[in-house]
Amino acid sequence: MTHEDWMREALHLAVLGRGRVNPNPLVGAVIVKDGRKIAQGYHAVYGGPHAERCALDNCSEDPRGATMYVTLEPCCHHGKTPPCTEAILASGIARVVIGSTDPNPKVAGGGVAALEDAGITVIRDVLRENCDGLNAVFFHYILGKTPHVTMKYAMTADGKIATHTGASRWITGIAAREAVHRTRGTLSAILVGLGTVLLDDPLLTCRLSEGGRNPLRIVADSRLAIPLGSQIVTTAREVPTVIACHTAETSQARRLEALGCRILPCPGSDGRVDLRMLLEKLHAEGIDSVLAEGGAALHYSLLEAGLVQRLQVYVAPKIFGGATAKGPVGGEGVSLPEQAFRLSLPRITPLEEDLLLEYDVLGGG
Repeated sequence: MTHEDWMREALHLAVLGRGRVNPNPLVGAVIVKDGRKIAQGYHAVYGGPHAERCALDNCSEDPRGATMYVTLEPCCHHGKTPPCTEAILASGIARVVIGSTDPNPKVAGGGVAALEDAGITVIRDVLRENCDGLNAVFFHYILGKTPHVTMKYAMTADGKIATHTGASRWITGIAAREAVHRTRGTLSAILVGLGTVLLDDPLLTCRLSEGGRNPLRIVADSRLAIPLGSQIVTTAREVPTVIACHTAETSQARRLEALGCRILPCPGSDGRVDLRMLLEKLHAEGIDSVLAEGGAALHYSLLEAGLVQRLQVYVAPKIFGGATAKGPVGGEGVSLPEQAFRLSLPRITPLEEDLLLEYDVLGGG
């Protein structure tokens, strides 16, 4: 097998940590000796052993002289666990093949340098594009200083997110809705505007038959008008919930806090929530990723501020029609076609009768 073949195995392992290691990166490792795999491991949970140490602990024979394949540069600093470079050096590993360079300033080439200084052969950039893509969220979180934002909506083939009466359940089928819940289970937070709460009264939880982790729920509600009887407020003691507002010095804020909500003031100059400030505060709390699920005004505000990195569009084979039926992105909109928000070519996934189109937002944050 080639370096690329072994790195693909490490990539398959890395994704097993999805939804449990945030805000850490997804990492997989494979150890090969005399052409045979003698161990494998992955970073399984935040605060737990890193992939390299898991693989070394799983060795079926002495790894001295072996090659380690790892999707991300080994760490060389003390965090919740000791440096992986120390474990590699102590093991007698002779060669390390790396996919991505770690952008974290605490590493950023330091792991490679520590290994090479000790006489270990290091081969870099094997399947780098794949390894970088695996950790797009982590890379943005480290370099962009805001959480990675995925904007998601479901629409009909004619671009409607509801009928002219406002009815929207359900546009897509069961498979597409399950895919949304899987996404909720892998990202750290979910963000909606007040309009979505008033219209749909959602729970914004991860509901999968095999269980799933609930994201932190965030409502952008400038004037704290969210109903005290809404599902989000009445379940705030069970599911962590943040209400982002313009000012927290109100009696309504105290009522919401008494019901278990956390009030987070993010005052904008226009009397609304400053979305960039909100994301910066979330970043400071270790929130690496946000799923923005509406509504249309919030979507446009996030795009206009350059805060969206990825777009997930679920398209149903239906047509609603209606001149007043809503589309997925509201706001003022651009004036000219050349001012449009630009997207990458889509990655297309069939989900029974529906399609999932995933785009990168070019220039997003």
